[in-house]
Amino acid sequence: MHSSDDAIAAARTTARRIFDAAVGRAHPAGCLPAHLPEAPATGRLILLAAGKAAGSMTTLAEAHYLDAGFPPDRLVGHAVARHGYEAKTRRIPMVAAGHPVPDQGSIDSAERALELARSATSDDLVLVLLSGGGSANWVAPAGGLSLAEKQAVNKALLRSGAPIGEMNIVRKRFSRIKGGRLALAAAPAKLLTLAISDVPGDEATAIASGPTVPDPTTMAQAREIVARYGLDLPQAARVLLEDDANETPKPGDRAFANSDFHIVARPADAIAAARAAAEAAGYAVHDLGADCEGEAREVASAHAALAMELKRGGRRACILSGGELTVTLRGQGKGGPNQEYALALAIALKAEPGIVALSGDTDGTDGGGGEASDPAGALVDTTTLARAAALGLAPAQSLADNDSTGFFAALGDLLRTGPTLTNVNDCRVILIDP
Repeated sequence: MHSSDDAIAAARTTARRIFDAAVGRAHPAGCLPAHLPEAPATGRLILLAAGKAAGSMTTLAEAHYLDAGFPPDRLVGHAVARHGYEAKTRRIPMVAAGHPVPDQGSIDSAERALELARSATSDDLVLVLLSGGGSANWVAPAGGLSLAEKQAVNKALLRSGAPIGEMNIVRKRFSRIKGGRLALAAAPAKLLTLAISDVPGDEATAIASGPTVPDPTTMAQAREIVARYGLDLPQAARVLLEDDANETPKPGDRAFANSDFHIVARPADAIAAARAAAEAAGYAVHDLGADCEGEAREVASAHAALAMELKRGGRRACILSGGELTVTLRGQGKGGPNQEYALALAIALKAEPGIVALSGDTDGTDGGGGEASDPAGALVDTTTLARAAALGLAPAQSLADNDSTGFFAALGDLLRTGPTLTNVNDCRVILIDP
């Protein structure tokens, strides 16, 4: 192996170590126990969990209370995570549901959560453990909306290129659990939500579509988003959208008088852990923040330009960024925002020596078919384009067809972590070694 090959291999290993540091910081094991509340003195502890971290959060909470002697018969609840993200629980039933497109498990789980919330008394504590993916895992269609129609709405939103915040504004209009409606069901019982944030700005109303917090967004905003993206919605969804009686509970509603909300892990925490790992490896960190948004290929182009500029400055540098990028589907290929970003970055860098990059979703799966076996992202280096050419791959064509998975699979450069049981959005690492 040549010394340049050694340097590339070392940089790829370092990039993965930096990414793993970000994921490790966001895992519930390190952030949840300190926030768990005192158990209720006489009533039940009703534990409701949804999202990609629901399994890991539930097992930690169960251990916290049961190992301290809390009576098992007073611990009830329900937990749901995306397929492949379940964990073995001791007391709380754990099921799997569809993500990003909901399925019957999503419907059943939402109904069970609402039923348990409605059963709560003033002696009980309702503990809600939320994480990204909760929107698809808890689905309670409003009005005459069927599951198939709800799935059609979700698919239309996912294909639109709309940012997650705008998707959630629309989703809340078609639900009996999102946008504060779970809190309405639990009132007047004491309610505490502990959440792992996967949204820009850690906006509580956007995490799993805010089932336990007041919703400041409006029906008018939802209608404007649908019109702007030209979304083709089922008739039952249009009926709901035109009826102002379906508006969500707002700040000041007495349903939230006995309710509290805390975030236990943020994207910024994960990026801070990545920064510490990069600095420990001897890199000067250029931190672009935890809330980057935009079209994956456009962001990649801008990041490539920044990497070239830093390289010209002769500094050993690391560009870090988090957030969630979007992909507007134009082709028929498979991929996700991280893989598409990596492919566009490789094209823009033009095989510039001394630059290695990794882009991955901290939940372990990047777009794709919503399978637990999907890759988390991809790695690129100086040799990416040459190796692609040797295999007869055309990077620009792969990008045009949104087939980043096919491109990186052929190169053996997919990032495969498996389900991480947490989710604080993406972590992108570009290492520059002049």
